[in-house]
Amino acid sequence: MEQIPIKKPIISFRDLDVYQNSYRASIVVMTKIIPALPANEKYDLKDQIQRACKAIPRLIAEGFAKKHQKFGFQKYLDDAMAECNEMIVCIEHVKDIYRIQTDLCEELIDTYDKSARQLFKLGEAWCNFKNRRRMTMPNDDTGGDAV
Repeated sequence: MEQIPIKKPIISFRDLDVYQNSYRASIVVMTKIIPALPANEKYDLKDQIQRACKAIPRLIAEGFAKKHQKFGFQKYLDDAMAECNEMIVCIEHVKDIYRIQTDLCEELIDTYDKSARQLFKLGEAWCNFKNRRRMTMPNDDTGGDAV
């Protein structure tokens, strides 16, 4: 019988698989893809890729700090998902126009596609968790001091 791995509790944004995956992908992009792009892409594709790949883990981290807000976390997850989609298109351009490390590009496209799906599911799960938590918390109308 296959055992399901036990997940650690999420205490920090660093505990999120999607953060870890997107951070690792950003390092690969910055060290393997960016240096291989031609100089004429300095102010277009190269610049766009640099901003988008680094934005994803940053948005996840920033959003996690706002996880207690009703729409705070979701907005950052949505923005990170949009950046994942942008990275897919950018890496497809690298692969199809410049034929740079096509196998690595395919892996990165898969990573960013998976990350976008993880972000969507994280948003859904977080919304369900917050709603479930809100329903089960006792309603304290006593006006007493919170402990």
